[in-house]
Order: sequence, then C-alpha cells, then structure tokens
Amino acid sequence: MMQLLEVPGSSGYERLQDRSTDMSVATDNHAPTNGIHATKGANGAMNGVLKENGGVSTADINVSLGKKGMTPAGLLPADSLMTWQADGAVQLRMSETGALSSPPETVHAMFTRAVKNYPNHIAMGVKRNEVWVKWTYQQYYDDCCRAAKSFIKLGLERFHGVGIVGFNSPEWFLGHIGAILAGGFGVGIYTTNNAEACRYVAESCEANVIVVENNVQLQKIIKVWDKLPHLKAVVQYTGALEQKRPNLYTWEEFLQLGCDVGDKVLEDRISAQVPNQCCVLIYTSGTTGNPKGAMLSHDNITWTARYASEYAGLKMGKEVSVSYLPLSHVAGQMLDIFAPMFNAGSTYFAQPDALKGTLVQTLKEVRPTGLLGVPRVWEKIAEKLQAIGRESRGMKKKIGAWAKGIGLSGNMNIMKGQSPPWGWTIANVVVFKNIRKALGLDRCRLQFSGAAPIAMETLQYFMSINVPLYELYGMSESTGPHTMALPHHFRLGSCGSEFPGVTTVIKNADDEGIGEVCFYGRHVFMGYLKMEDKTREALDEEGLLHSGDLGKKDQEGFLFITGRIKELIITAGGENIPPVLIEDTVKEELPIISNAMLIGDKRKFLSCLLTPKVEMDPETGAPTDNLTPQAIEFCRQVGSQATKASQISEGQDTLITEAIQAGITRANKRAASRAQNIQKWLLLQQDFSIPGGELGPTLKLRRPIVNKMYAETIDKFYAEPAPTPGTTPMEETKLR
Repeated sequence: MMQLLEVPGSSGYERLQDRSTDMSVATDNHAPTNGIHATKGANGAMNGVLKENGGVSTADINVSLGKKGMTPAGLLPADSLMTWQADGAVQLRMSETGALSSPPETVHAMFTRAVKNYPNHIAMGVKRNEVWVKWTYQQYYDDCCRAAKSFIKLGLERFHGVGIVGFNSPEWFLGHIGAILAGGFGVGIYTTNNAEACRYVAESCEANVIVVENNVQLQKIIKVWDKLPHLKAVVQYTGALEQKRPNLYTWEEFLQLGCDVGDKVLEDRISAQVPNQCCVLIYTSGTTGNPKGAMLSHDNITWTARYASEYAGLKMGKEVSVSYLPLSHVAGQMLDIFAPMFNAGSTYFAQPDALKGTLVQTLKEVRPTGLLGVPRVWEKIAEKLQAIGRESRGMKKKIGAWAKGIGLSGNMNIMKGQSPPWGWTIANVVVFKNIRKALGLDRCRLQFSGAAPIAMETLQYFMSINVPLYELYGMSESTGPHTMALPHHFRLGSCGSEFPGVTTVIKNADDEGIGEVCFYGRHVFMGYLKMEDKTREALDEEGLLHSGDLGKKDQEGFLFITGRIKELIITAGGENIPPVLIEDTVKEELPIISNAMLIGDKRKFLSCLLTPKVEMDPETGAPTDNLTPQAIEFCRQVGSQATKASQISEGQDTLITEAIQAGITRANKRAASRAQNIQKWLLLQQDFSIPGGELGPTLKLRRPIVNKMYAETIDKFYAEPAPTPGTTPMEETKLR
C-alpha cells in the first residue's frame, strides 16, 4: 500500500503570511544551464519503421494487444487498448526493451518520489499583494492531501469529476491533484465557456464538485446547478462570496472540511488507483462540435512526463516555468503540473492579466528556463519588439539591423550543423543578450511554440534576434507532446521528431509522402468518455491514434504538418487543397493581415476572408477598430493615412485594396497549381477573436462557425464567375 508522506506541521495556507521573507525567485537551485542537444534516440529504431502498405511493423512496435490476457503486475486486467467507460482499464503499449518497457506508475507514485527526493525544493509560487508566496514540495503534497480529504468529505465518488474553472493558480493545482488523489478525475473547464458549455462538461464527467475562481465563474455554475444531478458542492478560491447558499464554500472553508477525515480513508483511495485507469479528463475545445472528454490514464501522464522531459534534457531540480496558458488544455497541464512534478521543477504563476500586458514583467522576475507560447503570444511579442526597433535611429538602428542579419544566418547555420558566422559572439554580447534580458528569457534554453501553426515570418524574426522558437506537436489525445524540435535538432517549418518510445505512422500517403499522421506509444489516450463511436474513429485495432492531421516526414525524420483532413478543401474540379499553407503564404506577403480563411469546398474556385491586425480590448479580448502599429506602418508604406479598420475594410481605401491585391497576386505565384490561386477576397472590418466566436480557446480558427457567420458574404463570392484567367481581380470583391 502506498504510504502518505504526511509530515507534522502547518499547511501552505496556514503559513501564507509566514513566507514573506526570502522571496527572491532567482535562487541557486535555478542556476542557468547549458544548451540542450537532441538525444541520440531521436530517430532510432524505437521510433518505428513503416511497412510498404503503411501498417505498423511488428519488428518495431510490440503491441500488448498481441498478448491478450497478459497484464503486468500492478495493473487491472484488460483486453483492449481502448475504453470509453469511466472506470474502464486498458492494456498498455509495452515492449520488452526501451522506453516502452518502463514500469507503469500512478501520479501519486511520481509525486511522492519528488517529495522524497526534493522535500524542501520550491514547487510553486504566486505573487500576492506584491509578495511571492511559495510552496515547497512537502508543503505542496500536504495541501494536495488536505484538498483530497475535503473532496472526500464533500462526497466525491471514485471516477467522478472535479471541475475547475479559473485562471492558473496554486488552488488550481491543489484542486486538480487533490481530485486525483481522492480517486476522482481532474477536469479543467475553459474560463471562456458560457454557462451552458460549463454544464455540458460537468454533466459529461458527472462532476461531484466544481471549483471556480471568482464570482464571475460562480454565476455560470449557479445558472445551471439545478441541471446537474451529480453536483454536491461548489468551491470559490478567490474573493469573498457575494452570496451565501447551501454547499457553497470559500477555499479556506473547503480545506477545513477534511480535517476529520482520517489518513486511512485517503490511503485506501490512493491504494485503489492503478496506472491503467483514468485520472484526468481533457475536454477538446469543441471546434467542430460538442467537446469530447479525452481520458488520460495515470500511465499516460507519468510515462509522457518522464520521457518527454528526458528527451528535452530537463534537469532534476533545476527547471523553472511560468504558468499562464489555460490549464484546461493538455499543454498547460503537462508543462506546468506533470513534467515539473517528474523533474522536481518550480512553477510560478503569472497574473490573470498576463496576456493583457503583464506576462513579460513576470518573466523578468521569474527568469524561466523554458517557455511555451501559442503563435499569437509570440506574434505579439514580435510586434512590440518591432515597434521599438522602428523608433531606433542612426548607429543604433544600423547595429540592430546588422545583428539581426547575423542572428538569422547564424541560427540557420546551427540548424544545418554548421558554425555561426563571424560576428556571432559580438552580436550576442552587444544586442541579443540585452533583448533576452528585457524579455526575461536570459536563461531560457527552450522557447516552444505549439497548439497551432506558426507563421514562417515569426520563426525567422525570432531566429534573427537569437531567440529561436522550437515547435511542439501533439494533441489532447496524445497527452500533449508527440514530436518536438530542440536546439541543434530542428528544421524551419517542422514540428521536430519523436521522443523515445513514440512512433509516427503516415497512413495512405500520396506521391509526395503526405498522408494522415498517426501516433503510437504509451502517450496515446484511453478513449473518449461515454463515446464509443468517437473512440473507435480515433483509435484503430493496431492501437494507432488517428490525428486527423495531414503531414509527412523528411529523410532525417523531421515531421511536417501540412493541414487537417477535415479542413481539406475539395473543389468542384476535384482538387485537394490544404488551406493552411495558402493562408500562411497570404499572411507572409501581407503583414497587415491577422487572419486569412480560405474558402472553396465544392466550389469552382478559391476565395478568401481576410481580417486586419487590430488592437484587442485588454479587458474583454474583443477586437477594437484601431489598427496595430504594424498595420499602420503597412498603410503608410503604400501611401494610406488610415489608422482604423473601418477606414480600409471592404474596399473603402483604394490604396490598401491595391496593395492587398498585389500581395494576393504574389501569393498566387507561389501556389503549386492554378487551382490553388485565390480568385476573390474580402477584407473584413473586424478581426477574429474568442469573444466573437471565430476562434476557439486555444486560438484555433473555428472554420464551420466562420462559414455560418459569413455565409451571405461567401455566397456573394460565387454569385458571379471568377475573373478571367490572367486578369487581376480587384476586390471584386467589393461584393455588391
């Protein structure tokens, strides 16, 4: 039986006011470390060889399904690699050697190892009232146990959910891990969800308890509480309760509830847990329909945390991260909670307004060793740096331009395994070192981009200032990462290569080697909760996870994603066209464009909706009418004096219309065929956004919704035939 590491003494919350000393984040435990090299096993035999028919080679993948009835010690018996039942167990994709042979373990086992080896190491910290409040690993564990006991007191049943809706915080972590220790499911709910969307998730996971950040989130739950028969209590973790009602608790009240729950009760809950059962539900963002609850087992999480961390070269007790991306997303949980738990890393929380301007300040205080940003985060940082650069004059401007040239060519050389050019060291000392320090990235070795495709111009810009971005690729159903690029092991436009024990299979590849990207490994999820049909669509009998993404691998084993099968446009002429590549080309040619959405499925030609780059309202996240500095600069370059989106949209500014058409023409010249040329387009007045509904919580374009929202506009594109080939279609598009 697993023993709790209870240590006499007060919990983190009782010591909250006693931690006001020695709050410096940059300690000796977090000393800068050297750069990382890709491990030797990146493209070894472990990563699999494909049969000619695209199947999985049994010589390289040892599927446990082939050993029916045989289950390693410590696992529940199972006869399938998939399940959709809350209490279901699955076989694990194990082999006799290599990464797939490692003994399975639970989240609790991984956690207690970190506590045993690093009891006094900082696990997490948050800045409150201008003071950094920290938890050691022992304090973190103790408070998770307190939360677990309180959940049990509230009536949390095994295999029922604890929903958490709020910005990243220590309470989020404690609630999530506490739910797992108590035998329930940790279930993140997007803060952008409306009341009905919250109800859907809570009902799906049969949530017994929901933890909310504040009154705004509380009101969503109150609206639907009477429709949730399994819901027994709600806990609010920040702010005073604005109303009293039965079974509603503050966080402090909640932690006191479990004081009379004996250790043995919690020990029994923990002892009943096994690696091949579910402990976390990740709900997809519902881009193409209702969210699906991806079931992640203990083994999914602990195995992925270990091997992804080791492949990335993360060092035990040395890593520091900043938590700001949504924890309801698998990337946030893996990078902020579970990978640090494996490698005894320290996670510091950004402020709730991080993406409204305070993130860089937190980065400067924390100085993380690694950072993940979605493309839009990196784009916003680039735009601010470029705006500063435009203000430079004289020699300073010349030095900056020279250094950027050195930075780009130097990183291109490093990518190819060559030496940086002359001037590399000088540029680093004079320019790049200062930029990194200003961003809080002076000891950051790993700057990751993930969750959505990133534009080539953004990648090249950051290479030019020697802050190279490394792309990650994966999905909720693969417990986060599947491939990753690393320093000295990356290619522009590639998502990198697999970490040990992970295999990529390209199914039904065409002549160019492009086919559906399929995954194999112990990171592959169990199934979708209560959705047998969707589970069987995602997982085949070979144990492969079908991603729905299109991609190919080059001769060096680097993976390139070219689009999604569901997004693939099939024109009336039968041409298969991946829209993302064309959309990215348009954005490269036209720096005034924020979003481009290609249209043409079952149509005779391609058209495109464009949105301008505008400032976002810092409070609501909604687009304003004000163009960004980068967009204004574009206007000035073509002779326009416009400063607002309403002045240039829908053909109102002839200079802008002509400039955009010129950019579309350049993009068309780069197309693989005439069928991939954009014939008509329209610049909309408003950018896409989460509040507007066009973007999902992870900023992915919700194409079906945009198609519905702009159905009338799109129909006008096709009311008249396309321009005659060889002519220049001005925004014909004025769409009368």
